[in-house]
Amino acid sequence: MGDEEFNKLGYYSLSLGNKKKGGFNACKFIFVLTAFDNMGFVANMVSLVLYFMYVMHFDLSNSANTLTNFMGATFLLTEVGGFISDTYLSRFTTCIIFGFVELLALVLVTVQASSHEFQPPCGKSNCLKGGIKFMFYLSLCLLALGSGGVRGALPALGADQFDHKDPKEAKAIASFFNWLTLSTTFGAAIGVVVIVWVSINVSWFWGFFISTVATFLGFVVFAIGKPFYRLQALGDSPLLRIIQVIVMAIENRGLSLPDSSDELYETNEKDSVSTEEKIAHTKQFRCLDKAAILRPNLEPKTWTVCTVTQVEEVKVLTRMLPILFSTIIMNTCLAQLQTFSVQQGSIMNLHLGSIEVPAPSVPVIPLVFMTVLIPIYEFFFVPFARKITGHPSGITQLQRVGVGLVLSAISMATAGIVEVKRRDQANKDPDHPISLFWLSFQYGIFGIADMFTLVGLLEFFYKEAPAGMRSLSTSFTWLSLSFGYFLSTVFVSVINSVTKKITPSKQGWLHGKDLDKNNLNLFYWFLAIISVLNFFNYLYWASWYKYKSQEPVLKETPLLKIDESTQESTNVVHTTEVSSTNKVANGAEK
Repeated sequence: MGDEEFNKLGYYSLSLGNKKKGGFNACKFIFVLTAFDNMGFVANMVSLVLYFMYVMHFDLSNSANTLTNFMGATFLLTEVGGFISDTYLSRFTTCIIFGFVELLALVLVTVQASSHEFQPPCGKSNCLKGGIKFMFYLSLCLLALGSGGVRGALPALGADQFDHKDPKEAKAIASFFNWLTLSTTFGAAIGVVVIVWVSINVSWFWGFFISTVATFLGFVVFAIGKPFYRLQALGDSPLLRIIQVIVMAIENRGLSLPDSSDELYETNEKDSVSTEEKIAHTKQFRCLDKAAILRPNLEPKTWTVCTVTQVEEVKVLTRMLPILFSTIIMNTCLAQLQTFSVQQGSIMNLHLGSIEVPAPSVPVIPLVFMTVLIPIYEFFFVPFARKITGHPSGITQLQRVGVGLVLSAISMATAGIVEVKRRDQANKDPDHPISLFWLSFQYGIFGIADMFTLVGLLEFFYKEAPAGMRSLSTSFTWLSLSFGYFLSTVFVSVINSVTKKITPSKQGWLHGKDLDKNNLNLFYWFLAIISVLNFFNYLYWASWYKYKSQEPVLKETPLLKIDESTQESTNVVHTTEVSSTNKVANGAEK
């Protein structure tokens, strides 16, 4: 491999200059890409609903649903980026390839916004047809694929710059996700102020053009940082490993489990790959243990038996799923702040003194809150909480998520109250609408909620995932966002369909283009009630979940110190520890 070697941490790195690789020196380039990329990405998230309404001539609900479908597809495709970067390409290469796709899509969007020739010729959405329609949806599909692929690989690449088995570096992983979120909010704040203002007041073309240039510059800086990155070696396909466990468990369903888990199949140290973490056996999901039974007269090879570690990897991912599904409702609420709240703002008083503020720029308020609060959280709250709890991150990742879920419910309840005030004033005196900044209450509360939940989920899915599945697992955070956006589309369609049958006016809560004749406040309160119920569901699953590991594992530590009140024996242990407790099945030593 020339001047590179494959070290015991599972990274390709310079044999003599390894100390110069990784750490926050490498992450600086990732933070720059995150900031520049999110300038355009978040600006588009909050303003595209108006582009769909006023340029593509969609109505109120179709504009909202088109945006939520687009955002849902974007975050769903993070799984593609995560899968590829875990299996076929390095995380760095994955980001570069999908970044090229993202840039191509932004160029197409910019071209379409540049001339009326590429836009619907009339004021109806059904005029979107032929080449114009093809160009519109092609650009959205490519943008979803490119943006999603980058987000599926980038967080794991950044966290890979720290050795999770080294106590000092492991503590830095939590800090990395805080600073990654700060980079996102800093770039997003600039985007929703500068790019949104240009799009609304100058032209959509120039707004998209600035987004394209900013994204390009971000990837240039990211590419320059390659010599500083620790690049993790590729492993087996994570999805294939999962499928193998399921198939073998089904094939062995008629076999009886041994009395002792030591009789289940596991490789020994000399047969195992140096980067493979061994995971001790757990008693949950015992049906999957049958995949680790080596049937008589069979050689231990792929598709005849799975290792205990391979089975436990599937168990870890299975335990994560209820947490993933419990955060979907919160992201459904987030979708409203990028659709209906922006539409509310467009018909409110947009003036701040003599300055006219674009409605999509209101999210700058929570972004500023987050930009200030994240350093305070990192430098003051975490050290203070660490002294009380003893946890490296101050509080656990699932506790952070729980705080966010509570605040998201409060945000939706507040949004309903503000909408009642806005609509009453609009119907009473249309010439004097209330100020746009009334929306800052719901945005501000949700911004703090997002700070807790997003960082908590990213750190949770990265730390709890098996080593070879960290990109795929980290993209679970974006998968929750995806499901939340798609669920928003479903809620809007179903609510409209049901309410138009039961309301005296025979009109749905969210029909047409006139918000003053709608009942958006009832929709917000519906989401608030659902969020409260979902929080109690989350409490159950969060208390049921047992962390894989609480503290970093040192090689010289013979046994892990386990807090039995919070953990079970799901801890990752070293090869030598597992090989001393698991019997090697017949034939494994041949």
